Amino acid sequence: MTKAVDFDWKVDVPLDLQQGNMFDKWVEEKDSVELETQVLFRVDEFGFFLYWVCEGREGDVLELSQLNDVRSGDQPRDSRLHATLVKTHGESYKEKSLTICSGLDMVNINSFTIICPDVNTAKIWRDGLRLLTNNIKINNICPMMSLRKHWMRLRFLVSVEGKIQVRHLTKTFASGKTEKLVYQTLADLELPNGKNDLIDLEDFTFETFYMVYQTICPRNDIDELFRSIKDNEDEFIECEKLIEFLNEKQRDPRLNEILYPHYNEARVMEIIDKYESDPGLVQKKGIGKEGFTRYLMSDENSPVFLDRLDIYQDMDQPLSHYYINSSHNTYLSGR
Repeated sequence: MTKAVDFDWKVDVPLDLQQGNMFDKWVEEKDSVELETQVLFRVDEFGFFLYWVCEGREGDVLELSQLNDVRSGDQPRDSRLHATLVKTHGESYKEKSLTICSGLDMVNINSFTIICPDVNTAKIWRDGLRLLTNNIKINNICPMMSLRKHWMRLRFLVSVEGKIQVRHLTKTFASGKTEKLVYQTLADLELPNGKNDLIDLEDFTFETFYMVYQTICPRNDIDELFRSIKDNEDEFIECEKLIEFLNEKQRDPRLNEILYPHYNEARVMEIIDKYESDPGLVQKKGIGKEGFTRYLMSDENSPVFLDRLDIYQDMDQPLSHYYINSSHNTYLSGR
């Protein structure tokens, strides 16, 4: 964007949810009942995921954007499970229970129930999860943050030993690719690369994940664009060429020039300083391919006005005070 915009899409995740709590979790399906005890539930710092792990089991994760409802806990239909819960938590276990419903639509719904240590903890988690699921701005995060989100998910889906599973990496990257390419990429990075191998969490940094992504999913389009812009034998784009590209190719000419001025050297140098990691290129007033890629995948290159994702107009007037833009087959009538 021509103006630097600080896109604040985050909602403060309550500290209690980040630190986590030990809950009992039960799931009742048509032909089966499952009870897990002493399950550690947490929410990540960005509010992307609710994730949990139980001793002796693999980690599991639920994307909060798929969470449909958090309500007071249900009572299981299975009498034996009910008796077990009463014996462990007392007759009033429903008062400190939460049922969590999720799904990609409102028809195919999955649910499970957690039993908290006390009523106050249940209230904290209910209110906290409801707060996070109403964050609509999180759907507009930039591509680089989306990659970090994928990386975080892989780190939550740990094995029983608490390590990254190579098979999950394969599922992430092998769509349209051969599994051998994924294994070879991991081998080139000197990481475990067998189908059933495990990677230590400390070895699987975001930088490592990003290198795997770049190798398996090369951005040939960005490479071609980079070559078309730079006008030198060196592997960087000069400030003047970047100004020309941003004004002629990226900026919408219909924008008001006062509200959205053209890019100039000062604005472009802000971009270079922020995304170019090589001090030598910054001193030359240039940006390399990696810095250029990071810029294109950032909030600065958003196709929409990020400051318009919040309510920015007066929306407290009666409905009849507003013009309603509807299509010809929207059956809307008013008086």
